[in-house]
Amino acid sequence: MTVPFGSFEDAWPALDRTDLIAEPVADALRALQLPDVLVVDTDPDKADTAVFCAHYQVPAGQTANCVIVTAKRGEEVTHAACLVLATEKADVNKTVRKLLGARKASFAAMDFAVEATGMEYGGIMPIGLPDGWPILIDRAVADLPQVLIGSGRRRGKVILPGSVLAKLPGAQVVEGLGLA
Repeated sequence: MTVPFGSFEDAWPALDRTDLIAEPVADALRALQLPDVLVVDTDPDKADTAVFCAHYQVPAGQTANCVIVTAKRGEEVTHAACLVLATEKADVNKTVRKLLGARKASFAAMDFAVEATGMEYGGIMPIGLPDGWPILIDRAVADLPQVLIGSGRRRGKVILPGSVLAKLPGAQVVEGLGLA
């Protein structure tokens, strides 16, 4: 298949290469029947954004990172995913905290994020998250014709239209979620 950007040897429909995506991602892709989702094989030792973009010749503005956030208000705890361009950071202390109605919001502990999502640290993505988790997507990501994100594993990346992400259950497109 033709890859829209980067220097990858090949690309496949994501469900044709479930060895490159996490099990919860594969389950969600089957259930949601999402169109236009490709997966590329990548070196897990080159998964960090700057190294990845340089090695595979992918513009950082075509990639997005997903982080898991824990928000608290009294005894109530909410977990959410935030998806922002790789060139930005999620505005957790202001925008995310307000959107989730919390007094305090912070990045979730790595062990929790990995266990709760069933995905590998450094590859977490918004497809296949636990039911009911809000998915906050920066407008810049939703507007991309094609965006590269994690596959739920450190090996492999998914490429899909930003508009597909914006239509995920629980997704909310947010202006200014990412800070430069």
